Amino acid sequence: MIMDDSDFNSNSGRSVPQLRRYPRVRVSAPFPCSFARVGRLRKGVVEQGVGIVYDVSEKGVRVMTEAVITPGDRIAMQLRLPNQPASMVIETATVRWGKEQIYGVEFEGLSPHDNQHLQAFMTHQSKPGARLSA
Repeated sequence: MIMDDSDFNSNSGRSVPQLRRYPRVRVSAPFPCSFARVGRLRKGVVEQGVGIVYDVSEKGVRVMTEAVITPGDRIAMQLRLPNQPASMVIETATVRWGKEQIYGVEFEGLSPHDNQHLQAFMTHQSKPGARLSA
C-alpha cells in the first residue's frame, strides 16, 4: 500500500505510526531531478520534465513538477543527490500517486552502486543537524 503525506497527518496532536515499508527521509535542501516518459507515448503530451525532490526512500522519491504525469506512468529519472559527483540514472520508475503537482514515484530497480549512494545519503540526512548543499 502506497500512501502520500496526507495519510500521516494527525489533527489530534498524537503521533501517527509510520506505516511505510521503506522509511522516508526529508531532505534538508530540496534538489532538482529530470525525467522522461518511457513506454507508451501520448499524443500532444510533453514527454519529459524537471522537478524538485523533497524526500527520498530506498524505493522512491516525492517530487514536485509542473510536467503532466499521472499515476501509472512509467518514467526514467536522473537525479543528482547533493554532494555527489555524478547523477544517478533510474531507468524505470512508476508514478504511484499525485496531488496538486506533487507525485510519489517508486523506483523499479537501482544498480548496486546507486543503491549504495542513496543509502549513504539517507543515513547522512537522518542524522540530527545534517545539512547538505544542493
